[in-house]
Amino acid sequence: MISSKNRADLKSRLHGRERVFAGWTSIGHPQITEAMARSGVDFMGIDIEHSTISLEQSQRIIAASQAAGVACLPRLASHNPEDAKRLFDSGADGIIVPMVSNAAEAAEIASWCKYPPDGKRSFGVARAQGYGLDFADYTKSWNASSILIVQIESAEGVANIDAIAATPGIDGIMVGPYDLSGSLGVPGVLDHPDVLAAAGKVIDACARAGIGCGTHVVDVTITNMEAAFETGYTFMALSSDVFLLGRWAGEMRDIIPAVRRKG
Repeated sequence: MISSKNRADLKSRLHGRERVFAGWTSIGHPQITEAMARSGVDFMGIDIEHSTISLEQSQRIIAASQAAGVACLPRLASHNPEDAKRLFDSGADGIIVPMVSNAAEAAEIASWCKYPPDGKRSFGVARAQGYGLDFADYTKSWNASSILIVQIESAEGVANIDAIAATPGIDGIMVGPYDLSGSLGVPGVLDHPDVLAAAGKVIDACARAGIGCGTHVVDVTITNMEAAFETGYTFMALSSDVFLLGRWAGEMRDIIPAVRRKG
C-alpha cells in the first residue's frame, strides 16, 4: 500500500490544480497494471463501470498499482455505498463515481468516503488497515488523505455544477463526454458546440472551487495533451489498455492482408 503521505500529496496536487496523469485499466489482470504503472502516471483508474472486473480482481489491481508506488482509484459501476466500502477496505486510495447530477448526490457520495464523525464509512479490518496491524494509523489519516473524484455526464449535472463543485469532500471532477453528448441530444458528437460549451462550464466551476478538472485523452499525443490543458483541464486519463490493444488490432487488420497477399 502507498503511504498516507503519498495519497495526501496526490490530493494536494488535485486541489493545487497541478498537471496530473492517470493510467486506465478495463482488463482484470494485475500484470497490465504493473506495466502501465511503470509509465510515470500519478494514479491508476480501474474502470469497473464498463468492464467485467470483479471486486477480487480489483483488489489485485490495487495491490499491483500500489506496489509500484502509484495510487489507485477504482471507478464504481453505480452509486453503491457497499461497493465503495469494499473497495476502500481492499486498499483503494479513493474512488471515481460516475453520473453525479446534483449536490445532494455529491454530498451523499462524499459521506461514504469518510469515517465518522465526518462521514458514514464503517470501521473494519481488511487489507487497507494492514489486516489490523495498521488500524490506528490508517483510520487516523484516512479522512484527510482519501480522494473522491466525481463525473459530470448529464445536462442536469452541468446545470448544477457550481453546487456540486462546492461540495465538501470532492477533490476533482471529470467530464464524461460520451454520456454528456447523449444527454444533450448529440450522442457521440464530442466536438459539438453544445458539448464543448457544457464541458467549459464544468471547467470554469472547478477553477472557481479550487479543485481538479479532468478528462480522458484517447489518442495520447503531446499535441492532444497540451490542447486539453490549454482548454482548462488539470488532470487526464491517458488512453486505456482496451484502446491501446484496439489500436494494435486495427493496425494489424490492415497489415496482415497486405503481407498475406505477397505470400
